[in-house]
Amino acid sequence: MKTVTVLAAKRLGITCCEGDQSLQQVAQRLAEEDVSSLVVVDEAGYLAGIITRTDIVRAALAHPDAWRQQRCRQWMTAQVVTVAPDMVLEDVARLLQRNSIHRVVVVQAEGERLRPIAVVSDSDIVYHLARRSL
Repeated sequence: MKTVTVLAAKRLGITCCEGDQSLQQVAQRLAEEDVSSLVVVDEAGYLAGIITRTDIVRAALAHPDAWRQQRCRQWMTAQVVTVAPDMVLEDVARLLQRNSIHRVVVVQAEGERLRPIAVVSDSDIVYHLARRSL
């Protein structure tokens, strides 16, 4: 884990949505893709935020009759913890623990903008640990 980079351990690809999508659409996508979060991108595909199953639950509890119509951007986290593709998994694990989070978005910098290319979760790290007896 000390030398394995994010790119070596993770397949590229993410499940995304846009901020103007309804929470109903987001919830359906989370269920269909069987993922715990969606990376929120702007119209050009750059990182705008992240929305999780927990965010959907919070919205449903706060607005039981109207959560479905709420917009993703209203409930997403805009301040996303990101990592570079060459970061090693051990550093990602420490970052997850230090920030008490379950996932980070792997990004490629394009000028001042960030293009999401993958998500690494605590589940990915546990999977990697189980496959490689450390």
